[in-house]
Amino acid sequence: MDAETSSRILKAVDTRFDAQVEFLAELTRHPSTRGNEQGAQDFMAAEMAARGLGVDRWQIDVDEIRHLPGFSPVIGPYEDAVNVVGTRVSQSGKGRSLILNGHIDVVPEGPHEMWDSPPFDPRVDDGWMYGRGAGDMKAGLASNLFALDALAACGFGPAADVFVQSVVEEECTGNGALACLARGYRAEAALIPEPFAENLVTAQVGVLWFQVHLKGLPTHVAYAGTGANAIEAAIPLIAALHGLEDRWNAEEHRHPAFAHVHHPLNLNVGKIVGGDWTSSVPAWCVFDVRMGLFPGQDMAAAKAEIEAVLAEAARENAFLRNSLPEVVYHGFQAEGYALGEDESATAQAAIGALEAAHGAVNSGGALDRLSITATTDARFFGLYADTPALVYGPRAEAIHGFNERVELESMRRVTQATALFIADWCGLELL
Repeated sequence: MDAETSSRILKAVDTRFDAQVEFLAELTRHPSTRGNEQGAQDFMAAEMAARGLGVDRWQIDVDEIRHLPGFSPVIGPYEDAVNVVGTRVSQSGKGRSLILNGHIDVVPEGPHEMWDSPPFDPRVDDGWMYGRGAGDMKAGLASNLFALDALAACGFGPAADVFVQSVVEEECTGNGALACLARGYRAEAALIPEPFAENLVTAQVGVLWFQVHLKGLPTHVAYAGTGANAIEAAIPLIAALHGLEDRWNAEEHRHPAFAHVHHPLNLNVGKIVGGDWTSSVPAWCVFDVRMGLFPGQDMAAAKAEIEAVLAEAARENAFLRNSLPEVVYHGFQAEGYALGEDESATAQAAIGALEAAHGAVNSGGALDRLSITATTDARFFGLYADTPALVYGPRAEAIHGFNERVELESMRRVTQATALFIADWCGLELL
């Protein structure tokens, strides 16, 4: 691509940037927590259609994906899980095809009084947009579409098929991205603009979710010594799980991509419920756990070790040895993925194209690599579709927390780099 064309594309992003910021604000206004994504997906489908993309909007059928590698078990109804994919078909087909993936679902916002401003009423302050999902990852969805807009404004389209995906379930299973694979959406590379500060993610951990169910013996609190407190019984089990976490994080067990990370695998007890009445010894307790896994770590072996640790700790408890805990798996059963281990020519070419695009936007600056202690949908493409998945998105702060925000200038740079990457990877054809 010549310098003049590159300059035109960069300027085209700048020209439409105010519209992009408004697009992001409108998308952020949709409270697309799990089960409530339909309004945001309607908006995405309409925006894709307005750009002339062929729109595919469908309800995920669990029975169609539960047999596939990478599937994560779900609890509850799934009738509200809707994916949207916009397809731009090339006329020449001379380039390399591409998936531009992003997730529409956001995590719960928590108590609104703990935000400085309403989480779904986005505001811009000092170059940052605040709002739940603005960073994770609606800014990325915006950059995908507006990168294509910049090419169109210059009279170009990608010279290969491009699939713009807006998926659900990334925050709890990843089944939205899996459903896209099951539906036949494949390409030679994927780009996912998750908010990791314009770094290229070259390794990510896996994630396993599970619940631990405990049952006790109810009694009046006046006779608590004759009962068994199911909530208190959870405490030694949680301690045992943290011991497992420490062992997995030991230097001799770390994946090479995380050798420099002090504590790459994190266990989180994210939710605990139990009991029925303040003056009754609680008869039951359930706590939810998230545990990280290294790339290449066997999922079945990890489950077996978790169950063994819980059983051993339970047998040391006077009550639990007679009522062993039940482990129920739901949500993430996500394997780790390391793009950095993909030595294929396709992966190296894709990384090289992104490096060049990033450098063109950042005055020749290097594209830094990053190993992250979270998971993304990249694993589906890299592990199950033989497709290198490049995670590269804007700078955001407080994602999953209060006052989540995304840096707008970073979103601009990512949009420019994405547009140049598409032009290089796919090639260009005249509209």
